[in-house]
Amino acid sequence: MSLVKLYDTTLRDGTQAEDISFLVEDKLRIAHKLDELGIHYIEGGWPGSNPKDVAFFKDIKKERLSQAKIAAFGSTRRAKITPDKDHNLKTLVQAEPDVCTIFGKTWDFHVREALRISLDENLELIFDSLEYLKSRVPEVFYDAEHFFDGYKANPEYAIKTLKAAQDAKADCIVLCDTNGGTMPFELVEIIKEVRRQISTPLGIHTHNDSDCAVANSLHAVDQGIVQVQGTINGFGERCGNANLCSIIPALRLKMQKECVSDEQLRKLRDLSRFVYELANISPNKHQPYVGNSAFAHKGGVHVSAIQRHPETYEHLRPELVGNMTRVLISDLSGRSNILAKAEEFHINMDSKDPVTLEILDNIKEMENRGYQFEGAEASFELLMKRALGTHRKFFSIIGFRCIDEKRHEDQKPFSEATVMVKVGGKIEHTAAEGNGPVNALDNALRKALEKFYPKLKEVKLLDYKVRVLPAGQGTASSIRVLIESGDREARWGTVGVSENIIDASYQALIDSIEYKLHKSEEAESVKK
Repeated sequence: MSLVKLYDTTLRDGTQAEDISFLVEDKLRIAHKLDELGIHYIEGGWPGSNPKDVAFFKDIKKERLSQAKIAAFGSTRRAKITPDKDHNLKTLVQAEPDVCTIFGKTWDFHVREALRISLDENLELIFDSLEYLKSRVPEVFYDAEHFFDGYKANPEYAIKTLKAAQDAKADCIVLCDTNGGTMPFELVEIIKEVRRQISTPLGIHTHNDSDCAVANSLHAVDQGIVQVQGTINGFGERCGNANLCSIIPALRLKMQKECVSDEQLRKLRDLSRFVYELANISPNKHQPYVGNSAFAHKGGVHVSAIQRHPETYEHLRPELVGNMTRVLISDLSGRSNILAKAEEFHINMDSKDPVTLEILDNIKEMENRGYQFEGAEASFELLMKRALGTHRKFFSIIGFRCIDEKRHEDQKPFSEATVMVKVGGKIEHTAAEGNGPVNALDNALRKALEKFYPKLKEVKLLDYKVRVLPAGQGTASSIRVLIESGDREARWGTVGVSENIIDASYQALIDSIEYKLHKSEEAESVKK
């Protein structure tokens, strides 16, 4: 089984999509998930382009990844400037990535009209830049921008640009369909010609403007390409990039290519949903392999057939990619998913236990109200513990009040929260201010509870996301709040849903605090 290396550019190319933006903390969390899936290269961004990417490369050094290499992206040197004086190249090296990926011009039209230099000068830019990086970075990849358009316009010159990269000893030359307009039958013939003239390992980077990005990537692999670039869920500029959530299972299960393990492949759906949640975008339910509807069946012949032989209407077993069969008119699915999550959280459950069905019913009822547990697994674990009777109630909230007041037109609003909590037989009544009602409520809860549970001082609220749930009710719509919290050891997500944004935030905050207290108690019992 031949190995195909996976190169993810969600954190760079993916963020160029309309409506997509990740905080540095988001990018770090996604990097860990990509590493767990078995992605070989994670492109973190362009360190010379913005402070957020600079911060990412600084912070990722503090994280422990099991096998993924971190790549920094940039361009060839500017004309008339030597590589050692070029700010972009120097910044790439200073970021200290495992890999540097730079792009250069392949299309003679771009060389003349965009760079406004001679064709020979462009070859020098490519060679000099790669040679400079090769002596300073462990691995260097060259993205041949607009390669297929360039080849169709001037095949001789397009190949010359690849030879310049090969002469500079690039570790991989990536053929890019930057405009996304190349058809699969064109791509196959062009790659055949490239392989006759270029001996350096080749990669593929396709965009989806003609809805052929996945097909083009798979055809490229069939032609001997050894590195595939893409993004999770196909995020990317215009119509998006090649979707790794479709490419990975196709490589592994359809083409028998070595890329990720069977165990890692089962994490694919969770990763897809996780990235959607952090991007604050509703998942595409009709997405192949990982979407809710990918293995859903509705009535009639399909349902009776899959009950006997699932392969009659399913092209592969959904469990292979972490998904599940759904029969929309009955209650035949869901239990196995609950049992798998319970095992992940080290909670003993039996498939015949009535509690399993109770949890399933609770989840279905909560999902109908707008709850979603991807990215909020701490809330999911607490839900299971409550159903099993293993949930300890560390405190009770007697009540709370939030005040948001704007005292003068030219001043910021003033926020204050008051809470009354009961711990054991003691009642604590506390008030705190904040830069908004949710922050004030968080501060008041901590202030009241830290007296009894000092470990809560370790908890930090890392991220807060709000999504209005589609119901056509305007400002009266339900709201889902996703909160990420963390301490020195871990990060966890919690969720709350309500028509009231403060109440939804309150639910997520309470779950976050309870989860920390449960984990601290479990850690103490292990020590004893």
